[in-house]
Amino acid sequence: MRLGFVSAILADLSLEEVVEFASEEGFSCVELMCWPKGKAERRYAGVTHIDAANLSKSDAVRIKDLLAEAQVAVSGLGYYPNPLAPDKAEAKVYIDHIKKVVNAAALLDVGVVNSFIGRDWTKSVEANWPRFKQVWKPLVKYAADKGVKIGIENCPMFFTDDEWPGGKNLAISPAIWRRMFDEIPSRNFGLNFDPSHLVWQQMDYTRAVREFADRIFHVHAKDARIDRHKLDEVGILANPLEYHTPKLPGLGDVDWAGLLSVLGDTGYTGAVCIEVEDRAYEGSVGLRKEALRQSGRYLSQFMPE
Repeated sequence: MRLGFVSAILADLSLEEVVEFASEEGFSCVELMCWPKGKAERRYAGVTHIDAANLSKSDAVRIKDLLAEAQVAVSGLGYYPNPLAPDKAEAKVYIDHIKKVVNAAALLDVGVVNSFIGRDWTKSVEANWPRFKQVWKPLVKYAADKGVKIGIENCPMFFTDDEWPGGKNLAISPAIWRRMFDEIPSRNFGLNFDPSHLVWQQMDYTRAVREFADRIFHVHAKDARIDRHKLDEVGILANPLEYHTPKLPGLGDVDWAGLLSVLGDTGYTGAVCIEVEDRAYEGSVGLRKEALRQSGRYLSQFMPE
């Protein structure tokens, strides 16, 4: 397995600075964010370390040279919008940019693009299914034709009141993943697996790893702390941030030794990228860098050199 981080937390740094930091701190890879340039739609969005919309062949050569010199790989390109947004004009903007990110991945010889399925959060899973098929069958084919895999993160995207009640990402559970892969059996369609989202949904993440081992293309290392006293007060139907807190690996309820052991047992040799969404470490660039260092020290004890 390769230890890296998600570049969204270093939004203040240029691509060159992100790669330099990764190299100096001994990280072997980085997931680079590819949002369109402009204002962020939400926290951790809007970060552009690769401008996929304007990436030229010469840009790609320069970036590959930069990475080769630093001995840092790109684990994947990341862009996490809502391609099933109820406003179809809005959704089209996201779909079109996903294709641009796929194009950029092909130019850079990066094998994985990570994203969300999306969802009309006001409708049931069943009511969203026709749009899922309409949007994602051609998107997966588009990526496969370019030799790129799509890794879907399992974040429900239900953290704020405007995402109530269903959240803005359909791919939240093993039952839905199973149905997704039955519907689109392409081997270029899989998961960017984040155990923290299963923790707060009260699900067994190691069981999921065992069942979907051949569909896990990328792993996010983020933790979650369930605040049981708050959960006892508000119940599981409350806004999830009322009873859980995103934390750095080792500061929440994920058993990282157990998870990485099971990942190793399944033969996973891909990227494990630290994703920092811990507000206790967000006060400055220095603190965000330290969050990555601390997380790297913690996780590396469970991973071979």
